[in-house]
Amino acid sequence: MNYTYKTRGTCAAKIDFEINDGIISNVVFTGGCNGNLKAIAKLVEGKKAEDIAALLSGNTCGMKNTSCADQLAAAIKAALAEA
Repeated sequence: MNYTYKTRGTCAAKIDFEINDGIISNVVFTGGCNGNLKAIAKLVEGKKAEDIAALLSGNTCGMKNTSCADQLAAAIKAALAEA
């Protein structure tokens, strides 16, 4: 299933991704640090959604209380709650 999540408090404006049978794929961040976010997308590809959400949740960026990785965790949690 395809999901789009509007981020809060990060340079990336949104995250698009898929969850099929509990597995994350096709993660694309809009905005943000292009190289780092492409790396995150590659690292989470094919992994269990619940594992990725647990791993990335609470990650911060600089003085912010969130990060693009934390927002991906929030997006995954929201998507799993919808399912």
